Amino acid sequence: MKEGSSGGGAAAGGNDPRQPSTAKPYAPPKLSPQDLPIDYAGFLAVVFGVVGVMLRYKVCSWIAIIFCAQSLANMKNFENDLKQLSMAFM
Repeated sequence: MKEGSSGGGAAAGGNDPRQPSTAKPYAPPKLSPQDLPIDYAGFLAVVFGVVGVMLRYKVCSWIAIIFCAQSLANMKNFENDLKQLSMAFM
């Protein structure tokens, strides 16, 4: 074993190779609304809602409400998703 080294790694003294002055905080990349992934829960809410209304299936209507709530919980862009969600409720 080397002399003066302990099992603590970075706590071994002045041998830490990291440079805190060059560390930068993480900034997520900016995406346009067209580049965002598809909201499958919102799409399924619309599909099940239409099927529930057209064929009068209560189960499809309840599933549409559940998917709509899931889409509301997973909103990324509040303004655009709120417009889509309001259309799904209609």
